[in-house]
Amino acid sequence: MREFGGPEVLRLEHVPDPEPSPGQTLLDVRLAGVNYADVHVRGNTYLAPVELPYIPGNEVVGTTGDGRRVVALTQGGGYAEKVAAHRRLQWEIPDEVTDEQAVSLALQGNSAYHLLFTVAQVVKGQTVVIPAAAGGVGSLAVQLAHQAGARVVALAGTDEKRQLALELGATEVVDSCDEEGLAEQILDAAGGPVHAALEMTGGRTLLQTLEVVAPRGRLVVYGFAGGQLAQVPVHTLLQKSVTVAGFWLPHLYTDRTLPLAASMRQLFDAVGNGSLRTVSGGTYPLADAAKAHHVLNSRTGTGKFSLAVTE
Repeated sequence: MREFGGPEVLRLEHVPDPEPSPGQTLLDVRLAGVNYADVHVRGNTYLAPVELPYIPGNEVVGTTGDGRRVVALTQGGGYAEKVAAHRRLQWEIPDEVTDEQAVSLALQGNSAYHLLFTVAQVVKGQTVVIPAAAGGVGSLAVQLAHQAGARVVALAGTDEKRQLALELGATEVVDSCDEEGLAEQILDAAGGPVHAALEMTGGRTLLQTLEVVAPRGRLVVYGFAGGQLAQVPVHTLLQKSVTVAGFWLPHLYTDRTLPLAASMRQLFDAVGNGSLRTVSGGTYPLADAAKAHHVLNSRTGTGKFSLAVTE
């Protein structure tokens, strides 16, 4: 990226190999994950400042110099043949986990896990609202919450996506396209207020989701894909003692009290034994990153998008 804008600003160019900093290793990239955060990067609405020229991409599957297959989190640079990744943020992939499965886990899998269990503190018997339930984070969150014994009310915008959410373990599904009637739909599906809700759209949808959270419940915000921010009404928080928390995975990258290695082990184990299913949205050649972004923007796809990197 040499400028901010639409998918067309993503161009394939030859650049020098990255120089690893202390603690980093150079990886040969096999797959690069594509996430909605990359759309924010491209449009200059990301949570962290982006200095141009810039290579997007925050998770990769690659090989180390000694031939180990790893999945790694990066802070940019992933849409490339080579990337420098910190040793603390890369994990060797078990033999029973494929590249396509692994690329779903480092960023989106960890996000789903910590949204549910670290921040929202969802436990067995509780009801949780999960948005974009057929997307990368949502499809994993539905399964993780269901396996923890929670009752899942899944939000999705098409019949196909809602059917997928049911197959993944959702108890009830709601059409997320009806912003004005969203709160009423969720309350009807859940049979009343919910213990916890995740939210990533922003604007009117955030306010509607807040309405359905029960007294002493939790709302966890992890994005604003709709492009509109919302002012959270303080009187609602006080009237219901609702906790509203924001979550951004990079804040765990250096947190030794909540090691990502532990959640990665659980995610690897669940995929390896077949209890957690990763949903692929499609793999595009690296040169077609703009096409992947077009599909991501349209919100017609499901699951995890990735770029295949070949030299």
